[in-house]
Amino acid sequence: MGETQTISASDFKARCLDILDRLASRTLTRVTITKRGKIVGVLLPPDHEADAVKQLHGFMRGSVVVPEGVDLTAPIADETFSAGDGVLHQ
Repeated sequence: MGETQTISASDFKARCLDILDRLASRTLTRVTITKRGKIVGVLLPPDHEADAVKQLHGFMRGSVVVPEGVDLTAPIADETFSAGDGVLHQ
């Protein structure tokens, strides 16, 4: 696992590209940026691509429950719609 580094904002400005490369290669795992001794930012390496895809696709999987006996393909309206007659705006 890589190292953690604390760096001043002025040093970060001078070494930004090198620090970003080290984060991407995971030789750094966290960079804390300070300004006048106070933390102003924290940089972390990006998620591995596979982990990022897992978080994005299917993140709500299992969060919806359909009660037993409910037919999701059955029509829900008893009346006809005017769009079926070609009337789009009333």
